[in-house]
Amino acid sequence: MKYSDQIGDWLLALGYTHCFYVGGGNIMHLIESLSLRLDCHPVINEVAAGIAAEYFNEASRGGAKALALVTAGPGLTNIMTAIAGAFLESRELLVIGGQVKTADLAHGTLRQRGIQEIDGVSITRPITIESVLLEEPLEMQTFVDLVQASRHGRKGPVFIEIPLDVQARQVEPVTADEAAIAPRPLPRITDQVLAEVADRIRHATRPVLLLGGGIDRATAADLRIRFSELGIPLATTWNAADRIDADHPAYVGRPNTWGQRSANIVLQQADLLVALGSRLGMQQTGFNWQQFVPNGEVIQVDLDRAELEKGHPRIAKGLCADANDMLTRLARMELGDHAEWLAYARHVRDALPAVEAINNTADSYISPYCFVEHISTLCHPSDTIIPCSSGGAFTVMMQAFRQKAGQIMITNKGLASMGYGLSGAIGAAFANPDGRVVLVEGDGGFAQNLQEIGTARINGLNLKIFLFDDGGYASIRATQRSYFKGRYVGCDRGTGLGLPDWEKLFAAWSVPVMTLEASNMGCAEFSASFNQPGMAAFVVKLDPDQTYFPKITSRITDSGTMESNPLHLMTPELDADIVDSVLRYLPKQGGEIP
Repeated sequence: MKYSDQIGDWLLALGYTHCFYVGGGNIMHLIESLSLRLDCHPVINEVAAGIAAEYFNEASRGGAKALALVTAGPGLTNIMTAIAGAFLESRELLVIGGQVKTADLAHGTLRQRGIQEIDGVSITRPITIESVLLEEPLEMQTFVDLVQASRHGRKGPVFIEIPLDVQARQVEPVTADEAAIAPRPLPRITDQVLAEVADRIRHATRPVLLLGGGIDRATAADLRIRFSELGIPLATTWNAADRIDADHPAYVGRPNTWGQRSANIVLQQADLLVALGSRLGMQQTGFNWQQFVPNGEVIQVDLDRAELEKGHPRIAKGLCADANDMLTRLARMELGDHAEWLAYARHVRDALPAVEAINNTADSYISPYCFVEHISTLCHPSDTIIPCSSGGAFTVMMQAFRQKAGQIMITNKGLASMGYGLSGAIGAAFANPDGRVVLVEGDGGFAQNLQEIGTARINGLNLKIFLFDDGGYASIRATQRSYFKGRYVGCDRGTGLGLPDWEKLFAAWSVPVMTLEASNMGCAEFSASFNQPGMAAFVVKLDPDQTYFPKITSRITDSGTMESNPLHLMTPELDADIVDSVLRYLPKQGGEIP
């Protein structure tokens, strides 16, 4: 059989059902073979193929998998942002790339020999788990292990580059049986170490469990009732935002540099933080990581030893192990009575609402915070929520959206690239054809991949798009207002940013569109459009000068460096009586950055 057909059969055995691609001559055999075996969906730009495949894999409720297929040269270079994003977020992503025939490979002696040739392996190697060029067909087990590398341990992209003549090579067919595709076991902590961690939790006065993206949704769902019984405050990272619902009695929010103020304050008052499946990056700890959990110890569980040894934040114990296995075993143990501490954490949550009155919204505009709160109530437990990946729309969603049990929320915050939302929503919609996908994205970010409106429209996806229209890059504008005295550069139409008329743009693809303002956000027309199956767009008119608080404030020092507050000191400052009520376990500190 043709090797590309053999690859297709192996991919089927490995659980792949979907492929996102842009056609190209150097993948013609792969396109033909995969189209006979998988649901193959063309997109306009290869970056959308990679993002859609990543989000498909995250959103899949039944275990189905998607891959991205790209041709040589520009096909490969276009998908690089998606590969980088999946690498930083530890997401499964298989990218199969075409290449010129082996006789035309330059092998580094020339810049280019074959038409559209570029060395994809060298380009992708720093941001992939595996990156290989197949100058000969691989035998079954080697190919399977290569693909499985994207799923094993700390997940990440795998890039397989296959020259045109290798795709067409005749090979003897080999079946990938269950033994060949069985996953390898992950490292587990010993019973002794587990008992030591449990003992630390029992003797802690103010423990907090922080669930990261390394905790899978199935594990969290299985433990939902047990979390209530344990009575330990439970926080999540943004990548684990959907692991527990906002109404869970142990849930205390999403701490982050742009996180919920109450969650930050609870976390910072812990005397023991157990971080499970989180790399504890600087967005999680704050740039002032020296004051992360200032009066407590941190136990970090992660599959990547380098994350445990990076030196920030300071940790008392680093465990290189499967966080899902550890959490499941830990939850079976007696971890002590922490009811008083949980009650205090709930008091902090109640005293500090997610939507703070400090924000300024001009008359006739919609407050993005109030809008997100409103949308939270309208979304169903079966919905998939895509809160984009950067800018004001992203941070408002992560601060104010109240997730429900059963919902899936997916973002890509590590790269924090604009333009992820629509492509990610497309992948999520294909993964859940019977559900609804709700996308919230800013106008500046949406513009970077707006060509994929056509992909969503032609496939009849059940996708609701909320476009925050504030006339440009709100976060850039805010930075220039705060640090450069309002000298605006390249952030809106007035400074040269060419954004479209959104209603006309959606109309070009025959997508129903409605402009939402303060006067009609609750009208029957909106409700009917939001709940009717199919695609619809809603342009949410925001104040171009909208403020976004609370946040961690930074300042430029005399030496030109940036200095930031710790997580619990967000701007604006709290009133003195509130401080006394919610910062009981942190000493009063002077010299904070205003």
